[in-house]
Formats: sequence, C-alpha cells, structure tokens
Amino acid sequence: MKRANIYFKEKLAGILTETDSGYEFKYLNKYLESENPQPISRTLPLSDKEYYSNILFPFFDGLIPEGWLLDVAIRNTNISILDRMSLLLLCCKDCIGAVSVEQITENEHE
Repeated sequence: MKRANIYFKEKLAGILTETDSGYEFKYLNKYLESENPQPISRTLPLSDKEYYSNILFPFFDGLIPEGWLLDVAIRNTNISILDRMSLLLLCCKDCIGAVSVEQITENEHE
C-alpha cells in the first residue's frame, strides 16, 4: 500500500492512499478546522468524508508530467507508465501549482 501526504500551498491538507481496490483521499481534520481551508480541487471539495475511486483520481493523475519529461522519469527508473501512484510520488513532490505530493514512509506517523 502506497500513501502520500497531500499539501496545499505548503500546508498538509490530506492523505492519498493506494489500496488493493483503488484509491482513497481524505482531508485531515486539522486542515478542515484551520483558518480558511481551500479544496485542493473542484472535484475534491472540502469534506470530512473519504473519497473513493477505482482509478487514480483524475486531479492527481493530471499532476503527473507528460511528454518528454515523463519519458525521462520512466527511462531513469523501473516504474511502469501504468503505475500512476508511483509516478505521482516520483514526479510531484515539487510540481507546478499549489498542490504537492510527498510519499509517506512506513515508519512515518500522520
């Protein structure tokens, strides 16, 4: 199972998890209760409930680079183009825009 911290403007907003059955995204209560929280996407509005999807949420998939930049990432790793979560974790720690993605290691606590 792969997990990622999702940041919005450098503020920890939620957790994205790849499970055996798909993907889950949940905003952190601390983020929801913070001053003026913003949704990371219009397709993932602020909610205290978990979002579920059989495929990587289109918003997160859209963060993964395309074209020559994706080719460079794939050529220099053993990651398949079909492993979207691994590509997200590899390429989107410092991506363009307000959202960034950082892998959660097994021994890291939320």
